[in-house]
Amino acid sequence: MSRTDFTEKQWRQLEPHLPSNPRHGHVYVEHRHVINGILWRLRTGARWRDIPSRYGPWQTCYDRFVRWSRNGTWQRLLKVMQAAADEAGLVDWNGAALDATHIKANISTTRVYDRRQMRAEDSPTFKVTY
Repeated sequence: MSRTDFTEKQWRQLEPHLPSNPRHGHVYVEHRHVINGILWRLRTGARWRDIPSRYGPWQTCYDRFVRWSRNGTWQRLLKVMQAAADEAGLVDWNGAALDATHIKANISTTRVYDRRQMRAEDSPTFKVTY
């Protein structure tokens, strides 16, 4: 078990809210290993193929991540865990803030839609030289 994997306490809180085995097809590989693999991948930013073998096949981690993203399982888990933390008084909703200084503006936000209308000095990436 890695230092970043779920602890027993964390796992006991999460496990009852996970989906059960499907009625058709094969039985799920143990959720704990797969979720730890998914979290490892999201934490490190590595490719799916680079997930350590202790978490099982990378394809299993990827498939479960995509399936649960599409059917809303991750969103449901987030809501359940947030509600439990809020009920325990562990969430301070007054301290939440959004800092818009880190939001990247695209070129379309400058209302310049045609590059031919833009002057070269207006764009750091579009330079015209003659």
